[in-house]
Amino acid sequence: MRPSELTKSLECLIQGQLPTFIWGAPGIGKSSIVKQIAKKNGLEFLDLRLSLLDPTDLKGIPFFDPELRQGVWASPSFLPKEPHSKGVLFLDEINTAPPAVQASAYQLVLDRKVGEYELPEGWSIVSAGNRESDRGVVYRMPPALANRFVHLEMEVSLDDWKVWAYASNVSSELIAYLSYESEALFDFLPERNEKAFPTPRSWSYVDKILKSNMDSNLLLESIAGAVGKEEAVKFLNFLKVRKDLPDIQSLLEGKDLEIKDDSRVLQVLISGLVNALKDENTPQTISSVLNFSMRLPPEFAVLLVQEMQMAGINPEISEVWQEWVKLFHYLLD
Repeated sequence: MRPSELTKSLECLIQGQLPTFIWGAPGIGKSSIVKQIAKKNGLEFLDLRLSLLDPTDLKGIPFFDPELRQGVWASPSFLPKEPHSKGVLFLDEINTAPPAVQASAYQLVLDRKVGEYELPEGWSIVSAGNRESDRGVVYRMPPALANRFVHLEMEVSLDDWKVWAYASNVSSELIAYLSYESEALFDFLPERNEKAFPTPRSWSYVDKILKSNMDSNLLLESIAGAVGKEEAVKFLNFLKVRKDLPDIQSLLEGKDLEIKDDSRVLQVLISGLVNALKDENTPQTISSVLNFSMRLPPEFAVLLVQEMQMAGINPEISEVWQEWVKLFHYLLD
């Protein structure tokens, strides 16, 4: 499922308190989606990395209660206890945890309790893990447990990533590069055994590197440490086209500027214009951009409008929108 589709399904499953397992390759944003859903719905969010826990961390430590004259379990302090609280308990990396830890987690999923602890009624359980085909250290899930989950598999979608990227103010150069080299968003093959490889998560690291004011002579090695050497070289070569870009503010003001007919330049320019429109989203600036787009090759004019819509910018409020549609309607059917 695309992230946008998975988000809609998962939101309904959480509301219905159906235990859900999200499968997917590393670095594609599984935990981020669950956290965003919790935040959107005003729910608490507790992220437990089961691969870092011991069995007693979930079940608690046994001790003798002299009043009851029997052994009891001291439940862990980090699990939610407020009876009227509502939230999402996210059990991440559940299939990479040692079997003894998994056994405690299974009881929590199956019975909503473990040891002396019981999960409050307002809490839902979501789990996530990498696929066995990703060649990580994973344990096969027992059929009895697997049957208690709703299983969703998450895939990578460039369009969904760009919606997130525009909302998160990701560098326009990075959005443009991944639009131009769409396969570079996610390139993970387990058999390569690479330390650094491109994923949505590692590209977010690149965005932070670009915004860190790092010396230019250090960029290559730093970016290579996030997405790999080959991808870092390609990305930095792509950045060299910035010198051919016109002044974006002048375009927003409707000035007539010459544009170099280079697909890489146009791709970077489109992302830059969309990011600028997010801050100056008025009928006048949108009209200036639409007028400018009518001078572009048709496929780039349509791409510009599509990117505007992804970023939540409505081109229909412009007085030249109908003129634009009339010019490019044959590409919209």
